[in-house]
Amino acid sequence: MIYIEGLQKVTLLDYPKKVACTVFTKGCNFNCSFCQNSSLIKCDKGKISEEEVLEYINKRKNILDGVVVTGGEPLVQKDIKEFIKKVKDLGLLVKLDTNGSNPKVLKELINEKLVDYVAMDIKNIFLKYKITIGKDTTLKNIEESIKILKESSIEYEFRTTIVKELHTIDDIRKICEFIGKKSKYYLQNFEDSEDVINHNLHGFTHEELVLINDNLKENFPNMEIRALT
Repeated sequence: MIYIEGLQKVTLLDYPKKVACTVFTKGCNFNCSFCQNSSLIKCDKGKISEEEVLEYINKRKNILDGVVVTGGEPLVQKDIKEFIKKVKDLGLLVKLDTNGSNPKVLKELINEKLVDYVAMDIKNIFLKYKITIGKDTTLKNIEESIKILKESSIEYEFRTTIVKELHTIDDIRKICEFIGKKSKYYLQNFEDSEDVINHNLHGFTHEELVLINDNLKENFPNMEIRALT
């Protein structure tokens, strides 16, 4: 049994080119000050039962292409593999959103063909990881998860929510260099909201986003800025 806080019944955005629903799990082992889902950090019993979510998915399986499993951090749930297997048994694709802190389970999910698409957050360059995520983590796990995805045959993307107080253009360049030119990499500009922990943070301006794009796009063609207008 996993802890589920919310269910977005239909999304056309969270799973690229697919009609999906999004399952929000409770609990996260990071404490990012810019997190848009900070109410999900505490790992306690959620508002929706696993049975209720699976019943909805089963009823809609002829309409939905897939299910997005996000959080929080889904891989802190000890029964996450069993839940995803139940979704796969219904004949649906699964996209996993993860912070990359649990490469062991990530590799198991890929090897057992339980996930079809993985979006992994790269919070910052490794020297800034602790200040960015608000606590210590094992950086080797982050590095291992990146390697697992790059060597896998499934679809994947890396992404970074960029915050003016935490990221520089040089940081973003170093991340691009680390993940390589072939990996899809998305920059998501920080936006303040009610659920954000620190309301004194700022996103980049439109002009700054254009500058980042112009500086890096030529050498890293698979980098994109989401919602760049």
